[in-house]
Amino acid sequence: MKAAIRKLVVWVEETHREGGREIAPPTRKAVAAAVIQNPFAGVYAQDLSDLVEIGAELGDLLGRRCVAALGIRPDQAESYGKAALVGVNGELEHAAALLHPKMGAPLRAAVEKGAALVPSSKKRGGMGQDLDIPLGHKDAAYVRSHFDGIEIRIPDAPRANEILVAIAVTDSGRPLPRVGGLTAEEAEGRDGLR
Repeated sequence: MKAAIRKLVVWVEETHREGGREIAPPTRKAVAAAVIQNPFAGVYAQDLSDLVEIGAELGDLLGRRCVAALGIRPDQAESYGKAALVGVNGELEHAAALLHPKMGAPLRAAVEKGAALVPSSKKRGGMGQDLDIPLGHKDAAYVRSHFDGIEIRIPDAPRANEILVAIAVTDSGRPLPRVGGLTAEEAEGRDGLR
């Protein structure tokens, strides 16, 4: 089953100043989101494999859209995250089916490598609900400068029988990081942790 997409939204957030200081180059976060029909809204289904396959499709589509929006090569992506907001006629398990079994591999292909787990969040809500997308370094989970997030909101989504699915990709960590720990330059990316 292919995703029945009602709407795609893509944008880039750039931070040029933080704490009274100029950020040069600016830190940038791209978000790509799809509003899709939930094929299981309002009914219990034991087999959620259709959503698992849609998750793989969206991991590729949204991951590539983020990289393109940033105008970078895939290997220049530094962190990533994913999230889903299920409309009120759906279940949290519908979000889990989209996000977990198969979304990661095509997202990792879109950003090249991606040894670390992709941070994720899921929730249920109505139109205009805020959705936080957690972010972490794509190759080394212990890189503290890349512990971050971005919030999205689409005024007319998700409708009761829809799911809002979002991926975020960055070309940098937080502006002015200074809490120590492993740096992006020190990361080896072999075990997904360091």
